Amino acid sequence: MDRQPMTQPAELYACLYAREFPAQALLRLRPAMRAKPCAVLAGEPPLQEVCSGNAAARALGVARGMTSVEVSTLPSVVVLSRSHGEEAAAKCALLECAGAFSPRIEDQSQDTAFLGVLDISGTERLFGPPAALAQALLGRTRELGLAACVAVCGNFHAALCLARGMTSSNRTLVVGNGEERDALAPLPLGVLDLPPQYGETFSLWGIRTLGMLAALPEAPLIARMGQEGRRFRQLARGELPHLFLPVEPAFALQEHFELDSPVEALDSLLFVVGVMLEQLMVRAGARVLALASLTLKLSLEGGAIHTLTVKPALPNNDRKLWIKLIHLDLEAHPPDAAVLALTLSAEPGSISKVQLGLFSPQLPEPARLDVTLARIRAIVGEECVGRAVLKDTHGQDSVRMDPFTPFTLPAGKPADAVALRARTAMRRLDPAEPIAVSIQDERPQTLFFRGKRYAVLRAYGPWAASGDWWNAARWSLEQWDAIVRAGEDNLCCSLLRDPGRGTWWMAGLYD
Repeated sequence: MDRQPMTQPAELYACLYAREFPAQALLRLRPAMRAKPCAVLAGEPPLQEVCSGNAAARALGVARGMTSVEVSTLPSVVVLSRSHGEEAAAKCALLECAGAFSPRIEDQSQDTAFLGVLDISGTERLFGPPAALAQALLGRTRELGLAACVAVCGNFHAALCLARGMTSSNRTLVVGNGEERDALAPLPLGVLDLPPQYGETFSLWGIRTLGMLAALPEAPLIARMGQEGRRFRQLARGELPHLFLPVEPAFALQEHFELDSPVEALDSLLFVVGVMLEQLMVRAGARVLALASLTLKLSLEGGAIHTLTVKPALPNNDRKLWIKLIHLDLEAHPPDAAVLALTLSAEPGSISKVQLGLFSPQLPEPARLDVTLARIRAIVGEECVGRAVLKDTHGQDSVRMDPFTPFTLPAGKPADAVALRARTAMRRLDPAEPIAVSIQDERPQTLFFRGKRYAVLRAYGPWAASGDWWNAARWSLEQWDAIVRAGEDNLCCSLLRDPGRGTWWMAGLYD
């Protein structure tokens, strides 16, 4: 039997290009300022220069390289300082967004622009034709609060040049195989990002577009410029091959925000946290995930870091719930100084699904329980709210408080296989109440408890309990379980006795 050779899919690349990236990264978490003219300054004062700006600022004449003094002559322009932390968070979000469409991504970003090239060959069965993939990628980018454009082409470098040459009126462009040269011809030489000396040479020759460069004869061009001339000609014709070097962006739900001035008001901090939280939910929802826990790090004046972690009972994407939990935590543990920057990171979790029976009683909402517990913790303290868990010791009151967690079935067992066994509950008396006990034949005979005299019908014990021998505060007690009666009043109780002192306590009552 003849085996048909496997054919590799034709090369196809999608370039995601976001220009003026420093300005977009800052305005992404400042939605109220997107319509205003904004300029981003980089460098140390007083030598700051404009490195980026939005469309409204460029319409007023703001250009890259302007000094802060020149920008101050335009009073309507909002001046922002460049934040590399916010740019890194926005770049991580874009790479993560692109990773949902292709596992092979190469980062070609520049100082003030994001450039990510996706290898989308063979993805037609998942996302449809290239035009549909480009529209879907562009829509996902808009959800992140960023404006970008997408160029799809069969040549890596041609896709880069086409994306750089696109205008704001046309956000997607698909070029078929063999049409790269015609699509590149009208673009200016600036899309090649040439070194200054070569750009000046081409300008002296009168070469202004890629079509004019592609029309130059190869041999004379190599004779004058060497192999770089041959490379530039191949770029202009869309024929230069490329060795794809994919990156592996990590999935990290994290947002960073640097405040323009120190902030102490809690309402202002919660407003910023709300915007950051929306971005985290959009990114988690794109992967059909929910937020399981949030960690907020506040950078304070003086260099201190204030950290708080919020973890509800179930993962969810309820923005109001998260804001309320963070609000209560900040009220209970306020920062010691004004806040300069915020970093919000989240741990993802599966979206919770609860299926009730037709006649099952309605369960309380987990969100309300989380808010109620947070309010109680703010009043009584963290160590007094939760689920009591016994410690690995025989000492009295040896329990710790763990956070409430929902019940989960053991792995591999259906719900009907887990039977709830009836257990006797004991109500502990804290502190234990001292009682008077009469003894006969080394066993309790009668006791006085809360003004009543009880006759001991049955007594079980004693069980000797010894303390930690390595601890200076050692203890040695005897425990008795007894059934007592006073008239028609019967009690099942737990008694404690200190043999050294001969004193007795009522430790608890059994239901």
